[in-house]
Amino acid sequence: MCAYSPVLAAPPVHKVRDLSPLLEANRAKESLPAVGAIVVTHEGIVARGVAGVRKLGEDTKVQMTDRWHLGSDTKAMTATMIAALVEKGKLSWDTTIAEALPDLAPDVRDDYKSVTLEMLLAHRGGIGSEHSVDGLWDKLWKREGTPVEERHEMAKAMLAQEPAVKPGEYFYSNCGYGIAAYMAETVAKTPWETLMKRYVFEPLGMKSAGFGVPWSDEPPTDPWPHDARGTPIHPGPMADNPPSIGPGGIVHASLDDWAKFVIDQLRGDRGDPGTLLRPSTYKHLHKGIKTGEGNTAYALGWQVVQRDWCRGSDGGTGRCLTHAGSNNSWFAIVWIAPERDFAVMCTTNIGGHGVFERIDAVCWEVIEDQLRQSR
Repeated sequence: MCAYSPVLAAPPVHKVRDLSPLLEANRAKESLPAVGAIVVTHEGIVARGVAGVRKLGEDTKVQMTDRWHLGSDTKAMTATMIAALVEKGKLSWDTTIAEALPDLAPDVRDDYKSVTLEMLLAHRGGIGSEHSVDGLWDKLWKREGTPVEERHEMAKAMLAQEPAVKPGEYFYSNCGYGIAAYMAETVAKTPWETLMKRYVFEPLGMKSAGFGVPWSDEPPTDPWPHDARGTPIHPGPMADNPPSIGPGGIVHASLDDWAKFVIDQLRGDRGDPGTLLRPSTYKHLHKGIKTGEGNTAYALGWQVVQRDWCRGSDGGTGRCLTHAGSNNSWFAIVWIAPERDFAVMCTTNIGGHGVFERIDAVCWEVIEDQLRQSR
């Protein structure tokens, strides 16, 4: 199935610290409905916890088994799935839009025909926003076809538009990820959702992972999403972005299952065995190209930055991988510090203006707690 024989993320190797008291104090301080966080090393989970309620106005507490919406943290998963197809020889990083999507040739502007799969995953395909084409967002929101058909319509519309920037320059685009996934599913003759299960979720044992806002029934069986005012949003298919841009941001999972993916990425960055992909492939996935925004670089599904707290005990560069994700009613953040051999994931069930700073503050408290433990 994959180039390497993957193993499930290792079980906890130490007594797992309970982060719930720390999270509750900071959840209350930042006025968030609920928060969840988990800390891992390459060996497994070392700390985790949850705090708060699934739905404001009700008393049902969040649980460790609850599923959280990961927003744009989905991008690293999509890039990893495509990397598996590259390793199998079904695609190459240099596969162009023209090669993968010959059916769209009459509608594709010349600017895009030589744009490659890798350029799209690095946000360098010149693809603009789904809101830049009159009427497109409203059409996609109706979900009138299958997910594959929706991605076809989105790709057709976006590739007929003038580029947002010159291809090769950085421009963050959910549609770019949707087009990359459409290329993959067209060549593989298999929907993106199935490819994600086959090459990411199932090999890692991510049984809770799925697509869209997590929801089973009422009363709330998972955290409900909330808008920036704290108003609960009824979960369901229409409470999330449409499948056309799903490859850029609609995966959900429990904290433990999200941790399995992040442990795999941490191990892969370190060159450890028992991962989804070859070590050389992780190096390719995690190699950042400067975006022009300070020292920030973007790899394939990951931002690559330097932070002093990420430096190893014997020095180092402080290089780390990070990403944030939100559909405006959830927020999720992940930090991987390979030199220190740990990663932190933190999430909340509210989104919108001003939420990033609040969940980021909670995440920093978890990072500081881990730094204290490792001294």
